[in-house]
Amino acid sequence: MDPVDALNEIAFRLERELAPSFKVKAFRNAAAAIAGLPAGDLAAQAHDGRLKRQPGIGARTLEVIQQSLEGQVPDYLVSLRERGEEPLAEGGRELLGKLRGDLHSHTSASDGGSPLETMAQAAQLLGREYLAVTDHSPNLTVANGLTAERLAEQVDLIDALNAARPAEDRLTLLAGIEVDILEDGTLDQTDEMLSQLDIVVASVHSKLRSEAPVMTRRMLRAIEDPHTDVLGHCTGRLVTGSRGTRPESQFDAARVFAACAENQVAVEINSRPERQDPPDGLIRQALDAGCLFSIDSDAHAPGQLDFLQYGAARAEANGVPAERIVTTWTRERLLEWSGRRR
Repeated sequence: MDPVDALNEIAFRLERELAPSFKVKAFRNAAAAIAGLPAGDLAAQAHDGRLKRQPGIGARTLEVIQQSLEGQVPDYLVSLRERGEEPLAEGGRELLGKLRGDLHSHTSASDGGSPLETMAQAAQLLGREYLAVTDHSPNLTVANGLTAERLAEQVDLIDALNAARPAEDRLTLLAGIEVDILEDGTLDQTDEMLSQLDIVVASVHSKLRSEAPVMTRRMLRAIEDPHTDVLGHCTGRLVTGSRGTRPESQFDAARVFAACAENQVAVEINSRPERQDPPDGLIRQALDAGCLFSIDSDAHAPGQLDFLQYGAARAEANGVPAERIVTTWTRERLLEWSGRRR
């Protein structure tokens, strides 16, 4: 087995399990450290002990490399594959099979852990037909949000990667953003820049404990903005995980979901296990209001792109039909929907 492939697959599977980031980085860094070495040089360095003195190579990653060079599937990878045979979520398998893409993902350009190219490779391996790259906007400085200039550079990179992709590849990268909904309800990016994007996910990230009337006005203005395609993780809650817990934001859900339905803004079913956002009751309320939905991973690492399993299970459990989920649509239909709104 190729050692770089083995190290990257281990990292992918650890990300999928929400392993600590330092553990994932150890394997990603080791893969990067040996990626440029010819096979003969790598084998020689592993044999004579030079490799274990190289920065980025630890005892476990060295073992993986050595076993790969010996023609084995590394023991550690075998154990991860065995654990990975079980689905992440119970239920939702039929709906998961109908999902074509993902409209919410992050790269190392903002607060993700991997470059765009690595995220694209993982999406390709998972059989996605499209992946929207939606890094944060400038107001979210803690997440290294992208200025208009940096976002324009990312759009150019997406265009270049799509142009270079072999014709037989299924995956198309979509240029997008997770744009902050500011306190007055405006979107944290220029209209000119937003108009150049395929997908705009609008989310609240600040003042999450505002009074319900204040939050409702804020969300309604963003939903009514013609650039908004998806309302991201609408309550902002956290139910588990290393960041602790956070209660739901309070807002007039009837008015918010009515506005989403009227403006053809999809309500995101965020697949991150620590979010589970919206709660089940709000999913059913949005369904009754006539809303569209988008099942998204909100992935910050390649392995987390597989979180769609969680979102599919929750959507299916709450009776959301596939035809109301925009991420089951073809790329052409999806882009007609998002483009028509601008």
